[in-house]
Amino acid sequence: MSQKQPTFSVIIPNYNNGATLGRAIESVLAQTYPAKEIILIDDGSSDDSAVVAATFGNRIRYVRQQNAGVSAARNYGARLASAEWLTFLDADDVYLPERLAAHARWIAREPDVDFLFADQEYQRPDGKLLRRAIDSSASGRSLLAQHPDRTEIPITQADFEQFIADGFAEIRTLSVPRATFLKLGGFPFDHRIGEDLYFFIRLCAVSRKGGVINVPLAIYYIYPESVLRKDPLGAQRAYVATLESLAAELRTAPHGLRRGWRAKVRHGRLSLAYMYLRMGCKSEALAAVTPLLLRNPSFESLRDVVSIIRGMP
Repeated sequence: MSQKQPTFSVIIPNYNNGATLGRAIESVLAQTYPAKEIILIDDGSSDDSAVVAATFGNRIRYVRQQNAGVSAARNYGARLASAEWLTFLDADDVYLPERLAAHARWIAREPDVDFLFADQEYQRPDGKLLRRAIDSSASGRSLLAQHPDRTEIPITQADFEQFIADGFAEIRTLSVPRATFLKLGGFPFDHRIGEDLYFFIRLCAVSRKGGVINVPLAIYYIYPESVLRKDPLGAQRAYVATLESLAAELRTAPHGLRRGWRAKVRHGRLSLAYMYLRMGCKSEALAAVTPLLLRNPSFESLRDVVSIIRGMP
């Protein structure tokens, strides 16, 4: 019996990335397994993005919206999409040639898989490799240890806890059914930092199984002028707020998923507290970790608070 071949809509949100937009689009057009469509959502750009997009003619679908943020752009693209599966690519990053093919082979064989990820490379703009996603995370290293010779690594609900605790939500390598994405409401409009992990946690809550390709399928370029690097303290505060906004929704989630979420919140608050300490803001540092003890009284949370107190000169 022949296997049904999946279709993919690639959503590219763009805001003033005319300098790199062409490279991103070319990387999708160069796929060994072609996308059904490429949907470029221009989020109110004021640069030459529209001119760059026009050079691709009808090979892409160009849609402009008023500036509303990356989540709104991705969600709009998903609503317009016509393929069964959605993938996403930021306008300053690229897909590697097998990005869609590797997932297509898996989905054709196992059409009920809930989502797929893959390894990715982190590079500087000059092309210098900084690290890879899988072997730089505890959850990734655990998968490699369990499946040392596999390119396709299955994951189940038992693995979701560690993936969430690690924050392993590489949006460039995520493939998700369009129906699932729309049912979940997509990415949050009111959170612009950590919106990818927010969506991944909610995706895990309704999923049974997924998979990871142990081969880099995308490149994430690290730019010094990114929001995370221009205002790391503000970004970390926003990141913690994004995670904590899921508290009510996760009250009835599986225990493992909740443990993973709590671990990520703990790590986020500790990181925020140490950032405050380095700035000499003692009361803010203590305020960042005190909620850990109030919400979940335990030896671990007490130890976290004490560690911050001891770090105060």
